[in-house]
Amino acid sequence: MAFQLPALPYSTNALEPHIDAKTMEIHHGKHHAAYTNNLNAAIEGTALEGKSIEEILGQVSRQSPAIRNNGGGYYNHNLFWEVMSPNGGGEPSGALADDIVTRFGSFNEFKEAFGKAATTQFGSGWAWLMVDAAGALAVINTPNQDNPLMDVSALRGTPILGLDVWEHAYYLNYQNRRPDYVAAFWNVVNWDEVARRYTAAK
Repeated sequence: MAFQLPALPYSTNALEPHIDAKTMEIHHGKHHAAYTNNLNAAIEGTALEGKSIEEILGQVSRQSPAIRNNGGGYYNHNLFWEVMSPNGGGEPSGALADDIVTRFGSFNEFKEAFGKAATTQFGSGWAWLMVDAAGALAVINTPNQDNPLMDVSALRGTPILGLDVWEHAYYLNYQNRRPDYVAAFWNVVNWDEVARRYTAAK
């Protein structure tokens, strides 16, 4: 069955003023839709039809650039919409919060590490909080639509929080001020969803 563009879990203006409605309309309705359609076209008639997106990304080094780029774009945006919420912000709690402190020293030090990954990613890409193969938390960045599930990633694992730092994600509102966009992101992070993904990955 072909991959489907998921509906946003909130209205396009729900994340304002941190992420504006026009950006959300274009980002979801144009960019994410294009990745979805192009992924379906790339796998049509191949052995990848019927496989999960995770299976496809896990062997992406053996696939065409169209599958790598559009498969990554499809998966990454699916995660991105879900780890944000109009009721987001604040800090995580429970086991995830404890693990963040153990790994990074404090929540603020984690935010600094994640923010550095996001702001120093040259050109287009993503910043990730992930659970690696050993079950440890890690922060990395990846170029373009790559992610830690891919067998081309420098560090592999399961992403649980991702921030899109392609210019189309923020340019209408923030222009070239990527650090301001990264700072605003913390106001909409859905820590309940991140914690759910953390538990599943562990």
